[in-house]
Amino acid sequence: MLSASSSLLRSSLRTAAKSGLQLRCFSHLPLSVPIKLPNGLEYEQPTGLFINNKFVPSVEKKTFEVINPSTEEEICHVYEGREDDVGIAVSAADTAFNNGSWSNIEPSYRANCLLNLANFIEQDKELIASIETLDNGKAINNARGDVQVVINYLKFAAGQADKMGGRLINTGDQYLNFAKREPLGVCGQIIPWNFPLLMWAWKVGPALATGNTVVMKTAESTPLSALYVSQYIPKSGIPPGVFNIVSGFGKIVGEAITNNPKIKKIAFTGSTATGKHIYMNAASQLKKVTLELGGKSPNIVFADADLKMAVQSIINGIYYNSGEVCCAGSRVYVQEEIYDQLLEELKNAAENVKVGDPFSESTFQGAQTSQNQLSKILSYVEIGKKEGATLITGGERLGSKGYFIKPTIFGDVKEDMHIVKEEIFGPFVTVSKFKTLDDVVKMANDSEYGLAAGIHTSNINTAIKVADQVKAGTVWINTYNDFHHQVPFGGFNASGLGREMGLESFEGYLQTKAVRARLY
Repeated sequence: MLSASSSLLRSSLRTAAKSGLQLRCFSHLPLSVPIKLPNGLEYEQPTGLFINNKFVPSVEKKTFEVINPSTEEEICHVYEGREDDVGIAVSAADTAFNNGSWSNIEPSYRANCLLNLANFIEQDKELIASIETLDNGKAINNARGDVQVVINYLKFAAGQADKMGGRLINTGDQYLNFAKREPLGVCGQIIPWNFPLLMWAWKVGPALATGNTVVMKTAESTPLSALYVSQYIPKSGIPPGVFNIVSGFGKIVGEAITNNPKIKKIAFTGSTATGKHIYMNAASQLKKVTLELGGKSPNIVFADADLKMAVQSIINGIYYNSGEVCCAGSRVYVQEEIYDQLLEELKNAAENVKVGDPFSESTFQGAQTSQNQLSKILSYVEIGKKEGATLITGGERLGSKGYFIKPTIFGDVKEDMHIVKEEIFGPFVTVSKFKTLDDVVKMANDSEYGLAAGIHTSNINTAIKVADQVKAGTVWINTYNDFHHQVPFGGFNASGLGREMGLESFEGYLQTKAVRARLY
């Protein structure tokens, strides 16, 4: 791979990293660098901030390093935004909103632009999936699935752009009443590192379809795919200032976005702790907020379930995307009659999960996205052992290069253990026994989170009864991590506020104006 910086610069950055310093430097970085991907594809990677439909350097010309989690090698540098850059981006977005070039234009025009955007991505989808795999470490087949969901969701959002107008209200012949749906204004959007492009689309789609403008912060560890697809924004017909990206760090760029008074709405996907902080900051200015946060989701297997199907759903529920999924089925509950049999089959299946080179077509579990995440997962392995749980399989780093870990299963767990209660965010699952439906519902709901749940049974009455009682925003029956762009996604309790995807996702980007006119 080609790098944007010299060997001297890389050496300095490595030294800084070993000293615990942030990987930042002053550099005259070009606005794009050539990159050759491991699968042989070559492309130009944008490195600038994206403001007013152009890639530009940051005000202070600082950059930060982007690391390939599969090799621990530098991919390139991108410009690091700071408070001044956020101010410039917000000003551009505010101007674009107030001049009406997007907010007041015919909704069908916005629909066509979003459709164009989806089509550009579709034409380039193999390259975009490869960029996602390079930057995030996820398996290439997972990345391809992400890109397809991106395309489908943008097309869905395009189809809703002209359906958000409002309604007439009949109060008799002396008045004309109508409720009008209007965009909010400038929206701040902060996306995570586990699904960089997918979260980009989940935020962009409803915000732009409803006529808002956007200032977005990507995750500092995975900025590349969002920057790459942003080059399609002007080509799609979207006016300058409507969509902007300021790459950078949460404590600087994220804070500046959250606190800017011109930003009327914050959409954040990430940890519950950060979500609470953002919520408190936004509340001081009465900003509208959407939060998609953490989870510790139960995946329940009844004795009458199809065992092979259930095991495959558990595998998909916890090892898909290297386990870096907020709704991962990280707590498996198995009815006691089949506990031993399921645990043995699950162990065999986990040990046959292909972990390694994410560009290999046979790989299911790629690398963890960062050294920090790998270290966190391994620390929970030690916590689980100390708490008295039984390590069934995994729990070890795989190889010495790249952030890989073996699929991990703990049995003989108790419900008050840290490994059962706390979000680990990796390929790490606990397996518990239960006796009755009432028992497992109580266990499933014994969590501060409420993002998702899985139910495996051949009895539809059992499935619906548990689905009704479990406290989760999404419930999958005889499947898991099975997303569709028309189905809303979001959590209860500490898992967040508002919804992504589905018709419900548009509500977070609209406000209602009532008009009542007396007729003479």
